[in-house]
Amino acid sequence: MQITAKKIDSANATISATIASSIVEENVNKIAKELSKTANISGFRKGKVPVTAVKSQYGEKLVQDAEAQALRDVLDGGLKELGFANDKLIGEPQVTKFDKKDDSIEVEVIVALRPEIELGDYNSLVPDFNKPKVTKKAVEDRIKELASAQTELNEVEEDRALENDDFAKFDFEGSIDGKLFDGGAAKDFSLQIGSGQFIPGFEDQMLGLKKGEEKVIKVTFPQEYGSADLAGKDAEFKVTLNAIEAKAKVIMNDKLAKKMMPNEEDATIDMLKGQVEEQIQSEELAKLYNEDLKPKVLDKLVETFNFDLPSFVVEQEIDMALNKKAGTMSEEEVNELKENQDKVTELRETFREDATRSVKATFIIDALAAKESIKVDEQEVMQTIYFEAMQTGQDPSAAYENYKKAGYIPAIQMAMVEDKVLSKMLDAKIA
Repeated sequence: MQITAKKIDSANATISATIASSIVEENVNKIAKELSKTANISGFRKGKVPVTAVKSQYGEKLVQDAEAQALRDVLDGGLKELGFANDKLIGEPQVTKFDKKDDSIEVEVIVALRPEIELGDYNSLVPDFNKPKVTKKAVEDRIKELASAQTELNEVEEDRALENDDFAKFDFEGSIDGKLFDGGAAKDFSLQIGSGQFIPGFEDQMLGLKKGEEKVIKVTFPQEYGSADLAGKDAEFKVTLNAIEAKAKVIMNDKLAKKMMPNEEDATIDMLKGQVEEQIQSEELAKLYNEDLKPKVLDKLVETFNFDLPSFVVEQEIDMALNKKAGTMSEEEVNELKENQDKVTELRETFREDATRSVKATFIIDALAAKESIKVDEQEVMQTIYFEAMQTGQDPSAAYENYKKAGYIPAIQMAMVEDKVLSKMLDAKIA
């Protein structure tokens, strides 16, 4: 059997051959002979079944198995000629031709290899950077916020005007062109002044009101307001302030620290400030990593490393993007695509650049993870899904099963590996 193997590039190759009918027949005989030792065929004792009886019983199935064996032999021979080891292959070989003739079968197989990436000094691609600085004001504001969340509201007894951060209890009626509108009125509504909960300008105009006072507040609903009947329109609200409520002012002392750090026997305000500073810094660093540095480092890696990609992997990525896009299209748009293959091809090609970048990034991260001995097993993925489910009030077990059924586990696993790889690279450069 003549086998021809040809490299397309360092990640793709074709293997072609002509399988003579005699080879298929020879394989049929071998398989039938082996099967005769174990087959149960009526009228014959086990182990004593003639090959002719096996062929008669399993006819077409034997031919299919024989052809499959011949195809495997073609693949093995081609890989040997190319000098490729089986463990270097990625995905299943793609049979692009299987043309059966009277005396032979013309076959062609495309194989793909895992790219070999010369990583070099990859850490030099990561920029130097400093830890985010946390101001004293940010620490104190966070402590006040946390302490305030645990403090009860009390009505202000003194005769004073409404201030920012106060909670106003008030009645209101809203009208447009002198007519009340649905949902525009309430009794004893509670609103923290300065929270931005109401229409822009509303809370500012309430400042200075005293208990029992009335005022007409004039505002304009935003153009993007949820109700089309109100969006962009001028309105007036007649408000009556019934009460002013406030929380006790937070005093920065050891007593507060002991209240907020009950597990620390000798808690002090300095210890509390230090703990809160670390928390804020950790949050700011995570934000810096996720929103700025990680995307930049990944872009730099993709830009720097050049290597051939397995074509079928890129095509699969394009197909997934196309299917995702189709899921957002109207039935009319989908039908239009079905009737025009050129439009499908044109739309499909719009995803090629992003798909190529995504596949390239995946192989780079995979190589870096191997270099850094970074792994994420399914147990770790499960724990992550469980934690996120509990955070959002979902059933953790059900959430995990849903992800598993949808086939999302490998993607989540890869995202976690990417996160660990990039975090480790950034951690090494932090100043």
